[in-house]
Amino acid sequence: PAIFSIVIFSHTALAADPNADKAPSTVAACKPVYLTLDTGHMAVAPLMADILNRHQVKVTFFAANERTQTGNGSLGSDWAPWWKARAGEGHEFASHTWDHVYWRADLPNGFRMQPSAGPSEGKSLQWTADQYCEELGKSARQLEAITGRKTLPLFRAPGGKTSPALLAAAKSCGYAHVGWSPAGFLGDELASDKYPNDFLLKKALRDIRSGDVLVAHLGIWSRKDPWAPEVLEPLITGLQSRGFCFKTLRDHPDYKTWIESRGSRPVGAPAK
Repeated sequence: PAIFSIVIFSHTALAADPNADKAPSTVAACKPVYLTLDTGHMAVAPLMADILNRHQVKVTFFAANERTQTGNGSLGSDWAPWWKARAGEGHEFASHTWDHVYWRADLPNGFRMQPSAGPSEGKSLQWTADQYCEELGKSARQLEAITGRKTLPLFRAPGGKTSPALLAAAKSCGYAHVGWSPAGFLGDELASDKYPNDFLLKKALRDIRSGDVLVAHLGIWSRKDPWAPEVLEPLITGLQSRGFCFKTLRDHPDYKTWIESRGSRPVGAPAK
């Protein structure tokens, strides 16, 4: 998902331009960053999609079925057309668990978990590794049913909270975990009185480096001044002006081989 203006040259123009052979190296030299978006209350999702589409930015969405300001959950039928449109634009998708379930502790035979959505919201649960795998798979299957696109064999634990045992359990059923880079934490879930949007934008533009995984959300309930309307577009254009390009996690060097080994491909497409 590199962000470049698309210029169409005729064959004659290319032949006449002595610098034409330099164009591919310019493209290859872009500094990649990987914007990832987790689900949230979804109120800003249409705006964010418009900004991404306008600037030809492709992202990786990590989706859970969270409570939304409108509609029947972020992976419910009301938001299905939104997800299907994103698939048509070429974005990638991965699991964020189904009920946005937080890891709290390892137990002798599993894990202590706490959903922040769904019928067990706020409850402390004891799960086996198989139950956690089912939770990851439920979100992935719903995304595939909605979009017709195979999800990446990746997941993000809510809050980024994991343990070596949890990561091993997920890996055993086909999911590698994706966190974020220190500078890639864009701060949209922080209190806006202490971390105003202009501060977060300046910090991101100052600190983000090539290869960073960035994280933001499709709406945060607790933030008074929404992040996306003020920060997302100037962040994209600011990074672009500094020579960065946006790619999905399918192209990330830490995950590319894993994804290829799992055979991730659009639903119904033949295996390579």
